[in-house]
Amino acid sequence: MASILGLATALSTASAAAAFAGAPKVVTTIKPLQSLAASIMEGVGTPTVLIDGAASPHGYSLKPSQAAQLQNANVVFWIGESLETSLEKPLDSLAGKADVVELMQAKGLHLVPFRLGNGFGPHVHEGEGGDHDDHDHDAGHEAAHDEHGHGEEGHHHEGTDPHLWLDPENARIMAEVMADHLAAADPANAGTYRANFDKLNARLSELEAEIKTELEPAHGKTFVVFHDAYHYFEDRFGLAASGSITLNPESPPGADRLNEIQQRIKTDGVVCVFGEPQFEPKLVSVVLEGTDARMATLDPLGTGLTNGPGLYEQLLKGIAKTMTNCLTGK
Repeated sequence: MASILGLATALSTASAAAAFAGAPKVVTTIKPLQSLAASIMEGVGTPTVLIDGAASPHGYSLKPSQAAQLQNANVVFWIGESLETSLEKPLDSLAGKADVVELMQAKGLHLVPFRLGNGFGPHVHEGEGGDHDDHDHDAGHEAAHDEHGHGEEGHHHEGTDPHLWLDPENARIMAEVMADHLAAADPANAGTYRANFDKLNARLSELEAEIKTELEPAHGKTFVVFHDAYHYFEDRFGLAASGSITLNPESPPGADRLNEIQQRIKTDGVVCVFGEPQFEPKLVSVVLEGTDARMATLDPLGTGLTNGPGLYEQLLKGIAKTMTNCLTGK
């Protein structure tokens, strides 16, 4: 027994790299992050994902089996508490032995605030704020934490928009951060991680060029989204939503909000209204009543896509194709 205890103590104090039996145990929170991490880990191992299927990251409840995954993790990648709000405490309490990487803190990211006014507000219970031209990371990150809240007025509408993976330039930065952390945690495979990043980097350049071409016919067309999740995609590819059906995706919009958006559809000449698979499609049907706008579904998380290295590219291509088809009437 004494020798067993001694061995356990020795293992607990060993370096993380030496303790790995094969690939490091990597946990990601959402499917797009799992895809980026899977690209970096290709040939070494496969990262797991916590929020799979049609679950929304804005109000997710951790399962007991997933708590065990966090306890056993060597590296955890997440966006940050302004997206996976309910996972902040579990990460602190369960993943204490892991390298927990908040990707929203990565240097060089293009970060934007949630939009206020017009079809995106105003949020009368949320105070003032929201400078569209402020892309400074530190200020934006502090705002996201300062404005942390829950319920109808929560979802960080005066803070930084956390849906940053929908800009492929941000995906490039996050993937490089992943490669750096994995190389540090698992030096034996550092060369593979960095080579995989170089391959992914090239694919992302091709992806961005392909999407720009796909979206050319959609420029200048007006549309409404279910919630303000596509600001990064719009910024990168020259689009602009006229408004959103809901201000907080976890709280159904009231009759006044639905009426406001319905009027905006008519007055702004909105061509298409986009729902999301994670939320009630009937709300889209309600705002479309009495208008000529079309309806389509955008999926910012890749709900119906197979997890793995190819998901991220399929996700952005799917958003671009859906937007173009609906906005041009294909």
